[in-house]
Amino acid sequence: MSKQTTRREVLKGGAAIAGLGALGFPQWGLPALAQGETLVEFTDLPDEIVLERTPDRRIIEVRDIDGPITPADKWFTTQHYGHPVIDRATYRLRVSGMVNSPLELSLADIRAMPSRELVFGFECSGNRGPQNGLSSNGRWTGVSLRTVLERAGIEEAASEFVFFGADRGEEEVDFRGRTSTVEQQYGRSLRRHVALSDEPMLAYALNGDPLTIHQGSPLRLLVPGWYGAPNVKFLSEIHVQEDQYLGKYQTHWYRTLKSQTINGETKWVETAISKMRLKSYIARVTKMGNGHKVFGVIMHDGTPIQSVEVRIDDGPWQPATLDPSTSEKYSWKFFSYDWNGATPGEHTVTSRATDTSGYVQPTAEALSESKKTFLEQNNQHPRTLIIA
Repeated sequence: MSKQTTRREVLKGGAAIAGLGALGFPQWGLPALAQGETLVEFTDLPDEIVLERTPDRRIIEVRDIDGPITPADKWFTTQHYGHPVIDRATYRLRVSGMVNSPLELSLADIRAMPSRELVFGFECSGNRGPQNGLSSNGRWTGVSLRTVLERAGIEEAASEFVFFGADRGEEEVDFRGRTSTVEQQYGRSLRRHVALSDEPMLAYALNGDPLTIHQGSPLRLLVPGWYGAPNVKFLSEIHVQEDQYLGKYQTHWYRTLKSQTINGETKWVETAISKMRLKSYIARVTKMGNGHKVFGVIMHDGTPIQSVEVRIDDGPWQPATLDPSTSEKYSWKFFSYDWNGATPGEHTVTSRATDTSGYVQPTAEALSESKKTFLEQNNQHPRTLIIA
């Protein structure tokens, strides 16, 4: 079910924690606060907000993050064609197309292959605004995609690897004003150099347990460092081909309109959603005595983080501290900043991350000059709050 309530009413006074559960907010456990430590209310959210817990969409409350690994029942999810129920005993993964030996692999066949673990945190490409609840981090277990593809044998001319989920639904496809209603499967593709690299994997477990239906049971694709859309759930087919794949969710739905400078001229082009853009967001601010602590999260494509900084109002950028418990390459990263001497009144708190390639998380104004769609919204996002 999806709940909506007046957030500011919930957070007032000592009944805040109890009120969250009573009024329908997910009871995932507020972060373990030290004795005497209290949450500071953000004022940049609308009075009415929706923390969704519907069958097809789950949004986490980022103020509740209490550890590096997100429990499976708290993981964000968004789903287009519902959740197909797949019998694990009769499940088969088909590998077809430009291969030497077409395959039909059972879950037992896949689990018998050499396994690997990967700590990987990602977000939906539409994750944006102050809430940023479409993001999570987990420890995945599975097999390298390359292991499966090598067993099938890939033809030399093959260049496009298409991944279809078992989820499907009817769609109206428009072509120059004419529409046709057709059944479509959710699908995404990878180019040859990505599919046959060391990184992608086929995951069958999250945090040590078999995937839940919300995480694509019994098998899903994971492309480390990429947004959620390419990480196909309910994986049922891998089809290898030479031509470019032009399915709906790759060609039309998960695209970003960006500017590029070519021969000194600005050209606007559409690009498919793939690698995550470096982003930090502030999840909560707490008070302890006369001091305050700012806690935040970094989402990124695996490029090492050079620094993360916090700014209060229009003051100078100050270095924040990265949490060593989130140091694995593709894990989301935590950071904290000790804010001392906060004065009463309204303040803004902003974070920005920089990676070792020199890329600096942009301001909203800078990003709007080079991008026209809401996906991949990785700009700095000032949070507003009131210090009593």
